[in-house]
Amino acid sequence: MIIGIAAAVGLALVGSAAALGMSVAAKEKPFLIYEAEDGLLKGTVVSQGGEGFTGTGFVTDFTDEEDQLTIQIEAPKTALYNLRVSYRAPNGNKVAGLLLNGNPHGDLNLGPNNRFTEINAGKVLLNEGPNSISLTRGWGYYDIDSIKLQKTKPAAKHHITNQLVNPNASAEAKKLMNYLVKNDGKSMLSGQMGLDNIAFIEKATGKKPAVAGFDFIDYSPTRAEHGAVSYEVEKALGWHKQGGITTFLWHWNAPSGIIDEKGKEWWRGFYTDSVTFDVEKALSHPESEDYKLLLADIDVIAEQLKRLRDAHVPVLFRPLHEAEGGWFWWGAKGPEPAKALYRILYDRLVNKHELNHLIWVWNSEQPEWYPGDDVVDIVSIDSYPTPGDHNPVSNHYENLAALVKNKKLVALTENGSIPDPDLMKAYVVSWSWFGTWEGEYLTDGKHNSQEILNKIYNHPDVITLDELPDLFGMKREENIEK
Repeated sequence: MIIGIAAAVGLALVGSAAALGMSVAAKEKPFLIYEAEDGLLKGTVVSQGGEGFTGTGFVTDFTDEEDQLTIQIEAPKTALYNLRVSYRAPNGNKVAGLLLNGNPHGDLNLGPNNRFTEINAGKVLLNEGPNSISLTRGWGYYDIDSIKLQKTKPAAKHHITNQLVNPNASAEAKKLMNYLVKNDGKSMLSGQMGLDNIAFIEKATGKKPAVAGFDFIDYSPTRAEHGAVSYEVEKALGWHKQGGITTFLWHWNAPSGIIDEKGKEWWRGFYTDSVTFDVEKALSHPESEDYKLLLADIDVIAEQLKRLRDAHVPVLFRPLHEAEGGWFWWGAKGPEPAKALYRILYDRLVNKHELNHLIWVWNSEQPEWYPGDDVVDIVSIDSYPTPGDHNPVSNHYENLAALVKNKKLVALTENGSIPDPDLMKAYVVSWSWFGTWEGEYLTDGKHNSQEILNKIYNHPDVITLDELPDLFGMKREENIEK
């Protein structure tokens, strides 16, 4: 989670006059192309200031909050279409918003590049007749050349096995993975970050989530030395006794180089802008003090993980999350150092500390950031769309499934607004679990209203704590105690 990050806004499809003429032949054409410069512009402008665009130009100046591009489309019948977007983002990593027929439809990650590049933007369910798709500013400062639509084909089958990457995986980890794999495509597990938030959900819905999320943040040595204390492991042990599934991430305060001044306080030490720690330099000099401190920090977290191991608690472990964003120090130097550090984490925790109860979750959809099939069990993404946007997040799902060739589970490990299970079915999206973030994302009534929480937590396609099988023998223990 990026603490305090603004949510991205919408994108909508609205077609040009030329495109409308093409719609009649939609059945015969493999795809339809809509040039951005033919769309409806609001605050944006057409430019020819660059190379590689198609048509007569591209749309730019996504700078103000209300700026957007809309393209009108006449669909011959109600159907799902694959959406692709050709864009350029010379100013770094960007996010655009999507609107479908005027309604929020998720966001679109735009990786940095200097050339127009076509990427998957997921599926759109178009109604017979007129439709619109819009790209909204989001983070701004990117260019759009065109969009492309193609009728969807039957979804590729998943070929997921329950084989974990650690050959010495514990019986508990194997049992949990086996359950997740068997459940894939049938239903989605409910999840919530922060054990203290579960009472709110239970009061609102009568249910508890199946998955609870915890954070090793305050076990980081550079936080502990400032007096930070954590009871996350104790909370996780208690959750396990309820029969729930446990997931951990680690907002890792940098091992050194904490700036600790106004606006860059010590407790912000996982942010790139609040530390001077250079992960690339540290990894390039194994003899350095910073490298040794990296290993020492990992060893501290290993001691906490051993407490969970010894209590037979399998952990969905998600280290180095959101690395590709660059806002955390472990991703600030690009993909190679981040992947190298992930592999060091895996090697040290698995081979040195013999932590075989971990199921390894990677948290990026971008291929250049992927550390490898041999050290990843599950792939995931974090999604924070416009408040109240319950789209199925199909573009991120499909990118992750393609990244691992449909051979690994795909999870929505953090979210603001929760995807609507009915839309997930319509869009053929099967997240293994979701994990709603804390604070306003759960309680403000805008990201997730009382109505939507009740719908999701009582939906037949969503698994809650009471619907989990007795994976860890906790229900048997309760019966014995009674």
